[in-house]
Amino acid sequence: MAIQHPADRGGDGRGNFERLAEGTSRFTSSPAFFGLCLLLVAGAVAVHFAGLDLKWQVLAGDCMTAVTLFLLALLKNSELRAERAIQRKLDAIAAAILEAREGVPGKAHDDLRAAIRMEEET
Repeated sequence: MAIQHPADRGGDGRGNFERLAEGTSRFTSSPAFFGLCLLLVAGAVAVHFAGLDLKWQVLAGDCMTAVTLFLLALLKNSELRAERAIQRKLDAIAAAILEAREGVPGKAHDDLRAAIRMEEET
């Protein structure tokens, strides 16, 4: 079974995971998320320095690991979709330039117009 690129899955519409990944990407680039991360790290360090039971130390480490893996999956999806949108735009530009050089306008100009609007859709 071949795994499709996230930008190619499900046609033109975005699914729930894509919307979640995009929202997460916006949130993780905010100062609020940076503050949340500082609190999470400070909490984990405090648990270790407070000399709490090993169970609490393991729980703090497990929470940080789970958040890291969750963010990795969501942010990688956003990155791949953005990468694919850029590649489609570059392909459309190259095809339009080639058609303009040959003096025969065709489908590439329509593809270029559609590619320029991609950021609204992805």
